[in-house]
Amino acid sequence: MGDVLAGIHATWEFESDSVLIRFERGIRTPKLFQALRERRVPHEALASVTLSPGKRGTVVLHAVPRPGADPLMEAAAGQLKDSGDPYRLVLPAERETLAEYYADELRAALTTTEPADRYLVAPPPAPLNFKAYDGKASFDGSKVSFRWFWTGASSAKWKAGDQRFAVSELSGVEWRSPEVFDGYLRLLRHGDHEQPTQADHDPAAVVFGLGYGPVHESLPFAAAVLAAVRKSGSVPVPVPVGRRDPADIAERIRHLGELHEAGLVTDDEFSAKKAELLSEL
Repeated sequence: MGDVLAGIHATWEFESDSVLIRFERGIRTPKLFQALRERRVPHEALASVTLSPGKRGTVVLHAVPRPGADPLMEAAAGQLKDSGDPYRLVLPAERETLAEYYADELRAALTTTEPADRYLVAPPPAPLNFKAYDGKASFDGSKVSFRWFWTGASSAKWKAGDQRFAVSELSGVEWRSPEVFDGYLRLLRHGDHEQPTQADHDPAAVVFGLGYGPVHESLPFAAAVLAAVRKSGSVPVPVPVGRRDPADIAERIRHLGELHEAGLVTDDEFSAKKAELLSEL
């Protein structure tokens, strides 16, 4: 290979052993893509390649990574919207024949669909930081720090004080997208076996909120921490989003209702978020 396929928001460069994905910068380009800038994906990191019709006269070339090959996708745990998936290349429909050629070339280079025993795609480099609703999260490559904001942190977090976690203390990361009502980033530590405390009371977690912990900042952060955990010799344990405690769901809906009554959430937002929470039961 060695050719280039330019799509909407990204260009894929096909090399002998990998695909170099370069993301465009611009107002319409998803912020996550702009934050990532470029990613080199070895052929051995991919499990499959598809080409399918897209919206409004487009086709979509989609490369699916093997489980465990990319810390970013492992941290995301299936929560990214299609428009924010860095492995999707959207192309004008007139390039379908060319896209099919490259899809066939990539398929011929694939080796296995089995989970990878190590990360094959490089994580975003440290240092990284972002503002959550209740604190600032920082990662320097060897430790994660949480510094609480007096305007948002719970009394439990103030009592515990600012936190620092060495990578060697951690077993994984749980990232719940800030695009849902109760998003957060939680650090999982060796020996944690009990039911986790709610994120807003857990000193090992920061909570997101409207405008806080956006995907393009918090997800690369989570991916970088996961990669450092695996490099340290631990087996990272990203926790997939599953069914929640009914009592927790009820409390979240109650809080959502308070925001709605206060005029901070619109009728449509209230209905959508309530339905989203109920779907997790």
